[in-house]
Amino acid sequence: MATSFAPMTNMAPRIPLGRSFPLPTVAQPGVKLVPNPDVALPRQFPAIDLQSPLNRFMAGKSRRDYQTGESIFSQGDPANAVFYIQSGKVKLTVVSMSGKEAVIAHLPTASFFGEASLAGEPLRTSSAYALEASTIVRIDKRAMQELLHREPAFAEQFLAYLLSRNNRIQADLVDHLFNSSEKRLARLLMMMANFGQETKPIPVIAKISQETLAEMVGTTRSRVSFFLNRFRELGYIDYNSSGMLINSSLVNVVLHD
Repeated sequence: MATSFAPMTNMAPRIPLGRSFPLPTVAQPGVKLVPNPDVALPRQFPAIDLQSPLNRFMAGKSRRDYQTGESIFSQGDPANAVFYIQSGKVKLTVVSMSGKEAVIAHLPTASFFGEASLAGEPLRTSSAYALEASTIVRIDKRAMQELLHREPAFAEQFLAYLLSRNNRIQADLVDHLFNSSEKRLARLLMMMANFGQETKPIPVIAKISQETLAEMVGTTRSRVSFFLNRFRELGYIDYNSSGMLINSSLVNVVLHD
């Protein structure tokens, strides 16, 4: 969704990109963490219970299963529908005129995407791919507009979701402008584990490549590898057969100045 940002003034000192700081270990006593509003994890957008309105018969609604890596829509396609992730995960990417691709979002179950079509976007400005086997609900633009008019409770939830996601996008922008790649990686891992969400944190992140993490953070794979090894040595993360285990003490990196 195309989003415009109001000018922001931040009096905090700029943190040089790529600079590393000595971090306290998990077992070190006497460490007191004071939340810093400039780097605190933003409250993530809540999952919306759409089972009632979306499970009812609706002209213009369809449901389809996608395999891992399968394209849902591509940048430049007509923007004529809104999508809802009933199960699975979706990756949104953009490609520049020079052909450089960037990951702009990983969306979990119960997320919307493609909603910019409701604001008059004629063509898709991003591409969407299934990150894993996923079930996606497609709702034609006109059908979605009628649903929002017909179901005030649904419209209120949908608006709250969009506003919360807009806050997340603004927080991401500030994160990229002022924080080091090390801090951005720690923040990303915490958010992927649902820290800062109303729901209970998920201690294990499903397997994800270092290349993908590097794309999302905006750095190189080698830097991501270096930071992950460092986090592991400090006891902030670990690995098992299911994926990456996130210790809540990883917030030390996010809050440490």
